[in-house]
Amino acid sequence: MTTKLAITGKSGSGKTTITKAFLSILKEIFPEKSILLFDNDLTSELGHSFGLDIRNTIYGIRSGKHEYKTGIPDNMTKQEFIEWAMEDIVVPLEENIDIIVSWFVGSKDCRCPITGQINDAVLKLIERYDIVIFDCEFDLKYLNQLVDTDVDTTIIVANPSEDSAHLAKRIEEFSAKYAAGGQLGVIINKVEGDLSNVYELLKKYDLDVLGVIPYDNDLKNNPVRKESEVVKDAIKQFYFRLNLPQIKT
Repeated sequence: MTTKLAITGKSGSGKTTITKAFLSILKEIFPEKSILLFDNDLTSELGHSFGLDIRNTIYGIRSGKHEYKTGIPDNMTKQEFIEWAMEDIVVPLEENIDIIVSWFVGSKDCRCPITGQINDAVLKLIERYDIVIFDCEFDLKYLNQLVDTDVDTTIIVANPSEDSAHLAKRIEEFSAKYAAGGQLGVIINKVEGDLSNVYELLKKYDLDVLGVIPYDNDLKNNPVRKESEVVKDAIKQFYFRLNLPQIKT
């Protein structure tokens, strides 16, 4: 069964860095498992962080603008064609690790057949992998517009400020109905110095905090870099609290 992790939050909160840290941790703990990175953020920053300029997207399939690597096989149904096209846009990163980019998604209000066909094709794709990490837009709603799937753990990335905590609470409220009973909580990222202000914010907004990540000065000095041992080590400290595969003891 596929384990699904969704990472949400405001742009600039550190979602991409945290997504890559989770990838590194899961790859380290479970090298035999297949992992799909699913870039559901409109900025497509996740692909860029690997030095990739991914132009073939799920939106390209939906809009009919996808350029195929091979000729289109004959005698396919529309559903088979979409599933075949979905396979065509998956980009391998390394052994057992792939990435796919959604970009724009259609509204659930659209009754056109392509909406359901895309949903079914995405479901079939993600069920092929042991673990899927969704790098989401603002909240889970945008992901849900693309595919109806249960998410095991949804993480809202917030920074230690009043505005960010308030926004995290709104994201939590917006995402709750799409989390389908899965774990839903907040990671406070880029924390510097005394934690007292952080605790006050958590108390004020009644946030379910899964973990705290300290500020990494190396990222400040090199903002293009999206990998951090500081972030990775911090996540390892609270990984056991998450509804994700654990090391068997």
